[in-house]
Amino acid sequence: MKLVIAIVQDKDSNRLSNALVREGFRATKLASTGGFLRAGNTTFMIGIEDERVHEVMQVIRSNCKVRDQLVSPVSPMGSTTDAYIPFPVEVQVGGAAVFVVPVERFEHF
Repeated sequence: MKLVIAIVQDKDSNRLSNALVREGFRATKLASTGGFLRAGNTTFMIGIEDERVHEVMQVIRSNCKVRDQLVSPVSPMGSTTDAYIPFPVEVQVGGAAVFVVPVERFEHF
């Protein structure tokens, strides 16, 4: 058994959630926040049999898209803001950061 932990942008969250249900995967959703952009994310925790990991990865891949977005950088901590001029920067957002970890023990009560 494996635990798939997928961190996705909030914009992709509902689409992924619906796709997982449609394909018969059960998932727990947790609200989370990214450290770089400090934007909302959703973390999915999916317990899955080893042989179905490829299937769940395919569902995640097809429902979480990378996109370009203009963001204003957060002002640097610890320095004066007088010299700081925030220019919008184009960054890639979205997609999914996915971790697959072995499960030593699973119990359902």
